[in-house]
Amino acid sequence: MSSALHASENVGLSVSHLVIKYGDITAVDHVSFTAQAGRVTVILGPNGAGKTSTIEACEGFLAPTAGSVQVLGLDPFLERKQLNRQMGIMLQEGGIYPSARVAELVRQYCALYGNGVDADVLISRVGLQSVASTTYRRLSGGEKQRLSLALALAARPHIIFLDEPTSGIDVNGRDLVRSIIRELRDAGCCVIVATHELDEAERIADDVLIFHRGNVVASGTLEELRSGREEIRFRSTSRIDLHSLSTTLGLPVEQTRLHEFTVAGTSDARVIVQLTDWAKANNVDIGDIGAGSQRLDDVFRRLTAESAS
Repeated sequence: MSSALHASENVGLSVSHLVIKYGDITAVDHVSFTAQAGRVTVILGPNGAGKTSTIEACEGFLAPTAGSVQVLGLDPFLERKQLNRQMGIMLQEGGIYPSARVAELVRQYCALYGNGVDADVLISRVGLQSVASTTYRRLSGGEKQRLSLALALAARPHIIFLDEPTSGIDVNGRDLVRSIIRELRDAGCCVIVATHELDEAERIADDVLIFHRGNVVASGTLEELRSGREEIRFRSTSRIDLHSLSTTLGLPVEQTRLHEFTVAGTSDARVIVQLTDWAKANNVDIGDIGAGSQRLDDVFRRLTAESAS
């Protein structure tokens, strides 16, 4: 079997030259990408970037203006009925009757999908057994998120769309959701995650798509996107003369956020020594020095800034 054929068989989602317009406004402008089975693809983008419209087209809620979408080889808008039993969708909020009880909902969804998922096991897996008889309206924000995830898992999906899956969830709940995402990936599911949380994306992503102004401005594995630039990172509450430090190091030094700085273009230990020597000579306190590939949030900021210019 050729590698190209093998790769084609592993494609869970294929988007080709997708265009979505709302009147005269083009929300998505000839976007193309694929997402593989057995991998977690994270979609990032600021508000208005086009990612939500793209995902809604992939879920079958929205008809493309032009181009095509294939989900497990099916058109999600025209062949939604055939696709429903293989696709899980986790909405960020809404869509659940306020008086519905957790156990009743999960059992109903498991029965509707008919894929042999045990409702009680599923309720336990998402950590909702203590609120199984509670109505939706009385759940906390994190519990509502985990219930929405359970309803998506009731499909025993081959592809799953997760919208901000860890939003409003505490630390233990986030660990649980990440564990479930890894289980889905390892079982061969094509996992699509939309999130604004860049730190969260860095924890779960195999592949990343960055949307901006209706276009995909970057795509690749997490390692590929992060390996574009090496950097040294450090923290300081002192006032730093960036021009003086940049001149001393021979490299650009930038303040990325409050009390956080980067030296772009290197992770060389010798530059760290120069940095610490300069700080000592200028009575500047620095700490939390780290070196390596650029963080995803810095990649995101750079790419969206470049595409906006």
